[in-house]
Amino acid sequence: MAVARKRVVVADDQALIRASFRRLVDSAPGFVTVGEAATGVEAVEVVGRERPDLVVMDVRMPVMDGIEATRRIGVERPATRVLIVTTFDLDEYVYGALRAGAAGFLLKDTPPAELLRGIEVVAAGESLLAPTVTRRLIQRYAGAGGGGLQITDREREVLVLVAKGLSNTEVAEALFVSLSTVKTHVSSLLMKLGARTRVHLVIAAYEAGLV
Repeated sequence: MAVARKRVVVADDQALIRASFRRLVDSAPGFVTVGEAATGVEAVEVVGRERPDLVVMDVRMPVMDGIEATRRIGVERPATRVLIVTTFDLDEYVYGALRAGAAGFLLKDTPPAELLRGIEVVAAGESLLAPTVTRRLIQRYAGAGGGGLQITDREREVLVLVAKGLSNTEVAEALFVSLSTVKTHVSSLLMKLGARTRVHLVIAAYEAGLV
């Protein structure tokens, strides 16, 4: 029995970029592009119609930008994950996109193989930030003062490692605990911090000055 492929929508105002992303997505086993959008409004409409697993979303688009589109998709179709892929490594874009509910943020100069890995990671339920984005967030939010998080010492250790970009498996190896234990801690952190995704846990860690 064939495994169902992950459904992807590509949203970018440049036709050439959309075509490139579509070819990249369709070249990967287990993925298929089911729609394209040239504006944020179109992205929301296509997602509502096609019910994809993932949207590869640009930020700068006419009519409605990718950040607002991401926010609306999160409200109307929360099961759909959004990976922001943009040319602009700007603080307001990064923070706005993550606050809107994006599960990842990469730059368009990311090599194709890494971009494809990013798509796979986000589609699998993980979160992903480009290294430059992580550094910018640290610079902006580290030292914001944070002893106020009501979490256990072990949860704090897990949160710091998640904020550094480690997967659940890597966190388990670093702390010498089981994968199920890490998943339990991550679930607890999501609940305690009111976070929708691991990316929001990263933001919380930066805001608390833990990283």
